[in-house]
Amino acid sequence: MKSVNVVIALACGLGLGLAAQASPQHAHESHPAHAATTAAPAQRWAPDAPLSEGMRRAHVAVDELRHYEMGHMSAPMAVDRATEVEQAVTYMFANCKLAPEPDAALHGILVPLMSAAQTLKADPKKVSAVAEMRAAIAHYPQYFNDPGWDKPAPAVHEMHDEP
Repeated sequence: MKSVNVVIALACGLGLGLAAQASPQHAHESHPAHAATTAAPAQRWAPDAPLSEGMRRAHVAVDELRHYEMGHMSAPMAVDRATEVEQAVTYMFANCKLAPEPDAALHGILVPLMSAAQTLKADPKKVSAVAEMRAAIAHYPQYFNDPGWDKPAPAVHEMHDEP
């Protein structure tokens, strides 16, 4: 867990540094914490392969958490899905190679996504963290032109509670 927090801290620092370089006149204090730091581009950016893969993994895990919101999934299973989100975000931080502007926009998505996943893991009673994860992921197609993003994930029916 400590290594994940270190990776996030380094990635956030890098992303904020790049955002500051890309737009030096922008005052970081002028927007709320964890808000997307870049306005949606006129033409959305193409994601690299690790970004597409990582976002799909996170999206599937968050989509499955809707069962937890409805009370059809156990807390341990919800924690497992939050862990999957964390792993997907860590994978993206480690493997995505984007230009500074799309990278800054991506960090505006991934930081709140990771934060909400960690909140749910720390306290599974905070079901509102699922909505926060869903809200963070909802920004992805505004910034990135990822073919097939809007296609539904394959339907997999799993048992939503421990046997």
